[in-house]
Amino acid sequence: MPELLSPAGNFEKMKAAIRYGADAVYLAGHLFGMRSAADNFSDEELCEAVKYAHEHNVKVYLTVNTMPHGYEYPRLREFLNTIKDYGIDAIIAADLGVIATIKQILPKMEIHISTQASIVSPESALAYASLGAKRLVLARELDLSEIKAIKKALPEGIELEAFVHGSMCVSYSGRCMLSNHMIGRDANRGACAQPCRWNYKIVEEKRPDMPIPIEENELGTFIMSSKDMCTIGIIPELIEAGIDSFKIEGRMKSAYYTAVVTNAYRMAIDKYTADPDNYSLNEELYVELDSVSHREYCTGYYLDPVSQQAQLASNVGYIREKSYFATAIEYDESDIPKSLEFENANGRLALFMQKNKVKRGDAAEIISPGFIGRTVDVDELYDEKGLPIESAPHPFMKFWIRVPFDVREGDIMRSSDRC
Repeated sequence: MPELLSPAGNFEKMKAAIRYGADAVYLAGHLFGMRSAADNFSDEELCEAVKYAHEHNVKVYLTVNTMPHGYEYPRLREFLNTIKDYGIDAIIAADLGVIATIKQILPKMEIHISTQASIVSPESALAYASLGAKRLVLARELDLSEIKAIKKALPEGIELEAFVHGSMCVSYSGRCMLSNHMIGRDANRGACAQPCRWNYKIVEEKRPDMPIPIEENELGTFIMSSKDMCTIGIIPELIEAGIDSFKIEGRMKSAYYTAVVTNAYRMAIDKYTADPDNYSLNEELYVELDSVSHREYCTGYYLDPVSQQAQLASNVGYIREKSYFATAIEYDESDIPKSLEFENANGRLALFMQKNKVKRGDAAEIISPGFIGRTVDVDELYDEKGLPIESAPHPFMKFWIRVPFDVREGDIMRSSDRC
């Protein structure tokens, strides 16, 4: 069974990933990670995160995958010395100088080669393996036959990791200078402003006041903006290609995104490995993945390495995710808590903490580990003391609703498409 590796942009997102089935999470400190705009973890938070993950039998991979300049190495060495006793399971790196520094300061640390290294051949894979790498995070530009060839060429014990879901970069495995060129934010040092996803217009030199929008043609629209990857429909093919770790992109996405996507891939992987010969995908998992923020989906380069479908998005913006109403923090399985005064003392209730406004009459769903969204009607809404209310409008406000099934701490209530 392949490992399911989920993003952890902060502690809340890490907990969501772990609760909804991740075998491992990848995260970063405040420096040297390729997603500097994510919340990330302070040194103290990083230590606590590793402890929390290990208590739940989940591994932690630390991203140190930027390309530091020479003057940054003293700070890198200081950082590596700080975290050397935290119990981190592996460090993800791309730069040869960084790899050498890790081996010097943390000689027993497992090293994973980042996708930033653009591994696209058996020769490149073998070269990094010879440097002591335990795992290779493959470039996104490979099809399944190329992955099989790389796996076959590697010695036993060297693992392959590949992205299976999330945003794709229009540049070669993320090696992009566009952001740095346009606004001075270096993508290769974690500060990408994603100019490939901006709207562009053509301006004729002598008519600067007449900008012409770039319109859709037979190939689509947006000259640089790529679709998002979604491979839940080809789980068997990915496993058979020899991928050891399925990586979900999205450290800057919401905790809701992390929970839903992790949950969907967990269910698909578990179903396949339980009975490979009779596997068929639950089509409702596609619906789940449509509920999170994303662009149009495609299968990347896995099935068709040269197709335009892997690059060009035809819609201008993101497909927005459903509203994340609240997170369950308590559940009463039988009797209503005696200290509370409810209008109706029959039935089970769950206590939630508000994320976005919810009101009486809302159609909602609750997602739980191993379950797709299950319907719940907000016909009754009570404040923390059990008094009836019309809405829960305030952030972090606690409220009770009546539920028709068991709810556990960490379950998510979201909006429903039902009218």
